[in-house]
Amino acid sequence: MSTWEALLGTIALALGNGGPSGLLYTYLVAYAGFTLTVASLAEMASMAPTSGGQYHWVSEFAPRNIQKQVSYFIGWLSVLGYLIGVTISSFLAGAIIQGLIVLNNPETYIYERWHGTMIAICITVCIAIFNIFLANHLPLVEGVILILHFAGWIAIVVPLWVLGPRTPHSGVWNTFLDAGWNNEGLACMIGFITSAGSFAGGDAAAHMAEEIKNAPKILPRAMMWTIVANGGMGFIMLVTFLYTMGDVEAALASPTGFPIIEVFRNVTGSTGGATALTSILVVAGIAGSLTAMAGTSRQIFAFARDKGLPANQWISRVPPGYDIPVNGVIVSALIACILHCINIGSAIAFNIILSIGAVSLLTSYIVSVGCITWRRLKGMPLLETKFSLGRWGLAVNLASLAFLAVVLIFSFFPPIPNPPAESMNWAIVVYVAVLGFAGIYYVISARHHYDGPIEYTRKSE
Repeated sequence: MSTWEALLGTIALALGNGGPSGLLYTYLVAYAGFTLTVASLAEMASMAPTSGGQYHWVSEFAPRNIQKQVSYFIGWLSVLGYLIGVTISSFLAGAIIQGLIVLNNPETYIYERWHGTMIAICITVCIAIFNIFLANHLPLVEGVILILHFAGWIAIVVPLWVLGPRTPHSGVWNTFLDAGWNNEGLACMIGFITSAGSFAGGDAAAHMAEEIKNAPKILPRAMMWTIVANGGMGFIMLVTFLYTMGDVEAALASPTGFPIIEVFRNVTGSTGGATALTSILVVAGIAGSLTAMAGTSRQIFAFARDKGLPANQWISRVPPGYDIPVNGVIVSALIACILHCINIGSAIAFNIILSIGAVSLLTSYIVSVGCITWRRLKGMPLLETKFSLGRWGLAVNLASLAFLAVVLIFSFFPPIPNPPAESMNWAIVVYVAVLGFAGIYYVISARHHYDGPIEYTRKSE
């Protein structure tokens, strides 16, 4: 999870909808809400540590008469969410690189969308090659990335505090902006998606479960420490940014497309200093894409192994001499590159596709937590776990569901009031279309051979 990096890279929406104070308070709500959500997911991960994650947990805890169908659709949404996660990470890194080109060559460089797209495709191909041929070095690289995650945070926070201007306390804690909604509360909820998006993917470690020693114990610890540490670092970074940002309108109007690059230039007083600080975000984006592809390939492999995807035999095949789902990596990279190309024709269409990633993951969280909540309400026994929520389990699950439902609803809202058709958030259309395609495939083929992981276990017993 790269909370502080994601915040700095996507902060423009929240600054325009809710303003500094709206962003700050919604971040705190998102931090609390996703902590409850990850705690719920971590408990299930300890009960059933498997690369399948949400669709496996649904198969485990849903009412038996609908386990097959619900786990199948959640499997599709989980795969979709993580595929788009790979796309977002590499595209954001490519877009920031293009922003740096604009910063360093304002007079000579002509901005073209396809430039950023080609950079993103190059990044995607490179991380795919690493995940296939250098996967045995992934633990070492993850350790290096962890060090860079903390070191980069310090390298940005310190210069901002030392060199940046000082915004009055009221400008941080009591300044709200309304982008035309005529309701500051509603504007804050639209901008809420920025904070929520920075916490998405808290289940990522679960999809590496089958490659972790003592997963029932280690996995929930990893998930909880991830949300706690990243949430705290994100809050400090956010407060630092808001106190040293300077003029909000000038930051939003940056020709680079990223307010944080403009802030870095103002703080350091030089293009070189801004480039150096921004490069930290580029490295973080590439690192995020690298790890996202590792988790995504395992998610695809697991769902194909359970015969939930077309060409499942090829996708789930592990070539001799490899200990990783090579074909899952190839599928992840190929689809990410295809999604990158959408940006060439329409930036709006591409942004709509990206919004589906968050919606897909949120749905998978809601259904997974909903299933274990149902079992608790029914007083049904749960599986043995080394991470139990105990007597607080039902309260944590219910609070998580209420939070996720609100985030899901506002994920479908447009970024501006009364938008023209070409600026509308058509995420709901794409969301329904994907579920429709999955439904058609289920009727034609999957219903005959997909039973869900728990049914496979029952049959083998």
